[in-house]
Amino acid sequence: MVSSENTVKQTDRISIQVALSGYSFKVSYRDGSTAFSGWLSTDKVFTTPEFQKRYDRVDISLFTPKVGLFPEHFFDSSDIRRLLSDIVTLSDGDTVDSVRVPDFGAVMVYSTSIGETLSKVISDTVLRTDGYRSAVLPEQFYMLQDLSRIDEYNKIVASYADGRLYLTVAQGRTLLLCNSFAAQDFTTAEYFIFRTLKKLQLNPEVSSVFFRTPLAGQQEMSLYRYFSSVEQI
Repeated sequence: MVSSENTVKQTDRISIQVALSGYSFKVSYRDGSTAFSGWLSTDKVFTTPEFQKRYDRVDISLFTPKVGLFPEHFFDSSDIRRLLSDIVTLSDGDTVDSVRVPDFGAVMVYSTSIGETLSKVISDTVLRTDGYRSAVLPEQFYMLQDLSRIDEYNKIVASYADGRLYLTVAQGRTLLLCNSFAAQDFTTAEYFIFRTLKKLQLNPEVSSVFFRTPLAGQQEMSLYRYFSSVEQI
């Protein structure tokens, strides 16, 4: 179950996920209704009706593996490039930025330089009601926000795009994992989920898994064989 306690109330909100292969979005309206798009190809970006409107809140996430999470008290804003280059491979022209994750006392250091321009196009197109554009942040940033909203003790949030699994896990208010894994197909992605839960000694049979990315019917049914519940958020 996802709590609405920390969500913005009485607002129209769109959450957009951008991958190299396309994009998806979820619209949450002030009347409580929601709409999911499923995966869309990049050529549809200029004809998507939902992108012609303005929203009180616009969240744009990019599937980038170039992400590191650091305890806030160890973070040095003047050294973010070295911090990230210690854990991922950066090219000379890659831009590096950071964003605070206060719910877990951490700072996320990231690069959105993955060879795409779609996220900028969407950021320039889908504006807030105040006329401002929203920043493009890593998918993992919003996954961590969703962890904080889940009422269950075992919190598992996953996304899958472009042959890569993004996975965050927490127990209560303690973050156990924020990572991504190369997974050429969904079966491999499931393997990494179950291997991670086994390592963390979490039982999927008494846990729910929350996916931020669209799931095909076969993928959802496969997960239901192991988890007590499968939710899309």
